[in-house]
This record gives sequence, C-alpha cells and structure tokens, in this order.
Amino acid sequence: MKISALFSILLIFLGSGAFLPGEERHPNIVFILADDLGITDINAFASHFTEHAKDELFYETPHLDQLAADGIPFSQSYSNQLCSPTRAAIMSGRFAARVGFTTATPNTRTYFNQALPVPEGASPHDAFGHKDAIKISQAWLNGHTNTALDPRISTLPRVLKTHRSAFLGKWHLGGHGVADLQPSAHGFEEIAFNDAGGSAYFNWRSHWEKKTPPFPSMPGEYRAGKSGSPTGKDYLTDDLSAQACRYLVKQSQEPKDKKPFFLYYCPFAVHTPLQAPRESIAAFEGKSQIGTLGHRNATYAAMVRHLDDSIGAIRQTLQETGLAESTLIIFTSDNGGVEYTNPAATDNQPFKGGKACLNEGGIRVPTIVYWPGRFEGGTWCNEVIDATDFLPTLAELTNNPLPRDLDGRSMVPLLRNPMSKTEPRTLYWHYPYNVIVKNPEYGTPLTPHSAIRKGAHKLIWDWHGRLLLYNIEADPFEQRDLAKEQPELTQKLHSQLKTWLGENVSEQYLPTLNPDFNPQDKELPFPFQDLR
Repeated sequence: MKISALFSILLIFLGSGAFLPGEERHPNIVFILADDLGITDINAFASHFTEHAKDELFYETPHLDQLAADGIPFSQSYSNQLCSPTRAAIMSGRFAARVGFTTATPNTRTYFNQALPVPEGASPHDAFGHKDAIKISQAWLNGHTNTALDPRISTLPRVLKTHRSAFLGKWHLGGHGVADLQPSAHGFEEIAFNDAGGSAYFNWRSHWEKKTPPFPSMPGEYRAGKSGSPTGKDYLTDDLSAQACRYLVKQSQEPKDKKPFFLYYCPFAVHTPLQAPRESIAAFEGKSQIGTLGHRNATYAAMVRHLDDSIGAIRQTLQETGLAESTLIIFTSDNGGVEYTNPAATDNQPFKGGKACLNEGGIRVPTIVYWPGRFEGGTWCNEVIDATDFLPTLAELTNNPLPRDLDGRSMVPLLRNPMSKTEPRTLYWHYPYNVIVKNPEYGTPLTPHSAIRKGAHKLIWDWHGRLLLYNIEADPFEQRDLAKEQPELTQKLHSQLKTWLGENVSEQYLPTLNPDFNPQDKELPFPFQDLR
C-alpha cells in the first residue's frame, strides 16, 4: 500500500509538469519576435496550410522548418494588426487597446514631445494628427494611439523576477525616443536597440545613436537607442544575430548559481525598407519556384533567409555552449505579412488580407515553442492562442506570481499536450484608423475596424457600416460571410464587441464622426451607417 501510494504521488507529480529534485527548475528563455513575417512565409507553415511541398516554395527557411519539426508549432496563433499593439500585448499580457495601443506610428507628434497640455484621460504620449493621405471622403476621424508603454505596468521583466532580462532589436514602445521609457525602464539590460518602427539595414548605427530629438520642443532627454558593440557585420539582421549569439556565449560562462536569463530578441526583419545584400538577392532571382503562393519578391526572400539564418545561428550557439537543453525557445511574428508595398513584399494566401487588416492574413501568425525534453515532437497544436498568452505562460513555467487584470491565459496545458482541448475563448481587436492599405473585400482604403473572435466565429465590424461574420474553424480563409445567414449571432457578437470597447477602451482611442462627411457619398461600395 505504501509503495502504491508513493507511486501514485510520483505520477501526479510528473503529470503536473513539476521538476524532479536536482533538475534545473527554471529554463533560460530566448523569445524571438520577427517583424511583419506572414503566416505562410515559413515553409513549414505554408506546407501545413496548402498542398505545396517545401521544395515547391520560393522562400528558404530550413532553420525555422527544423524548429517547427523539433518543437510545437501553432496553427491558430493570433497577434494584432500592427507591430506596436502586439509588442504591448506581449509585454503586458493585456489586449493592446486596453493599454492604448491601436496602431504603430512613425516619429509623430505627441502631447509630450510638443510640450502641450494633456487632455483629461489621455496619455502624454498619445499621438495626434496621425493620418494617411486618403483622397476619398471619410465618415470617421481617426482615433488616437498611445506610443509609450507605462513602465509601472507589470511587464515581462518585472514578472520574471527569477530571471535576468536582456533586450535586443526593435523596441517601438518608448514614445519614439523618450529616454526614461526605453527597455531599461522595464528592467531589461539593453544590448542594442532602436525605438522606431523600422530601420535601414545598412549604415544604421549613427541613426541608432542619435541624440538630437526630431522635435525641438521635446522636454527631457532624447535617446533613440544604442547600436551595441561592433560585430563586423554590415547587414543589420546579421549584426543583431551576432550580438544575440555573443550574449548567449557570455551567459554560458556565468556561474551556475546565477539566475537564468531571458533574452527578448526582436529583429527588425522583415520590416520595410526592403533591403538585403546584393549576393543574397541574386540567389532568388530566376528561381523556378518564383510566384508560388504569390511569393515573387527576391529582396524580401533574401531578407527572410537572413532571418532564418539568424535562428540557425542562435540554435547552433545554444548547442555549442551547452545551453540548449536548459533553454526554452519561443518564435513568433508581430503581425501578418505586408501586401501593400509596390511591388508587394509578400502574399499571405490562402489567408485573406495582410498587415493592418483584421482578416486572418493580418493577425494570424506563425508561432513555435521548443524546449528539448519537455515541449517537443513537431505535433501541431490547433487550439487558439494569443499574444497576451506569453506573459502568463512564462510566469507559470518559472513559478512567478501573475499580475492581476490579465487578458491572456497560460499555454502550458497545450505545451504539455498539443492535442488537448481548451475552453473556447474570446479575443478582441481594435483599429480606429482610416489607412491607405486596401480593404481585401472591396479594394478601397481601410476604414476603422474592430473585431471579436468567440469560439469558432469571428465578427469584423467595419465602422463605415457593415458587419462580417465568419466561422473560422470551418472557413479559415474567410470565403463565406455568414452575417445575413446568422443575423442573431451577428448581432450578439456585435453587441458584445461594443460593450467590451465601451468598458475597456478609453474614449480618445475610438474614432469620431467626421462633421464634414456627406452620407450621400457613394465612393465606398456600401452606404454609411453608424452602427454604434
């Protein structure tokens, strides 16, 4: 009886995911967040969603394909429509619009950098006057967006008290250079970073080290970033990769009783400008696979390959330093691939839409999690996960207490058993902007949109006056709008979305009616209707 009881306890102990005495309790963490990498830009994902074999595809992603084969790839992983909102969601575990991030801005005017009074309820770092040059009339005026994540929020480095946190790459959460809002304010060691949406891939260092603010009225210290120690690499992706590997080597030489590390590596790849070494581009020009899945941009393909090589270099360094077995790797992207450049950077087919759209091509992203001996095997997980889930997941894996008021939930049950089922969940997106990106339904500039996914269904609210309903489980490529077929469900989801926006999103982050708009205007393919 005693042996049986002990055996039962041991089974419960092992099944809970706890570690046996003597094992390293907390893993090192390497979290890699690619920029603008589409759901089918990795060949393993393209093959999973289409009938194409990997050797039929234009892009080359052998290292990411291997990571997917070794780890756990997710087929329904969601981000936001643009980079800053996703970065805010990952860092805070909260839906982006709740912390004020509704879009991503270039260096733009804020109340802070213009030294202006802050309206009641607004953030000093809210952008104002941010808009695209759209020629057709607009029923709604753009809402605002926050540009700086408040360091008082319990962000990832603050939650992971068991770890030493380091940041490398694209920040874009610091009010565009506000010195006391950069990664160190959240508890990161700064290896090299730039607080901007994009960066040149050649001759970038002087810009990253810039000390003169873009707006003379900006109070306090301006700090665009830091380029880090030289690596001898002339191409940005290669340089950041070398800096990441150098950090890992350094960590392998630390005393074993020191805290484990958390490296948050955010390469700018594959964000515009589209730039790559000439010899890398030449390798893709004339490839027989060009055009498959709409992928035909040789420069973009070269950028993807350099990003993939970075993943390979990191994995090789982990192996050579003896860190591989004790290191958890997370790879994901901040939004869907860019289809609106000319020529197009990439194509997200068979998914509809791309970056800036709330269709699946804009918000469904490739995600892979790998921890040798724990989370491995290449089994696809088809359950829904979200960018807000990374914080509670890492908190659970490292036995750190969770902050209150999170929207994300831990992925640990799915990592232990990718085939398991979880309770249906509800996700929200909000994008209160008119933008030049073409609506995939109509080909006209996007108007403000919000969306909800609840269980199998997703409702997209086009604020110009139309509701779209899709069963994403049955129709992941959004080919059949069910709004007219299922009016009760459509109205129920719309009502829930409006309630959530009213209770969670500050007024300045909502669009407002344009007093100069003429409701008789026929430039859009359906009439204006205020559905609030």
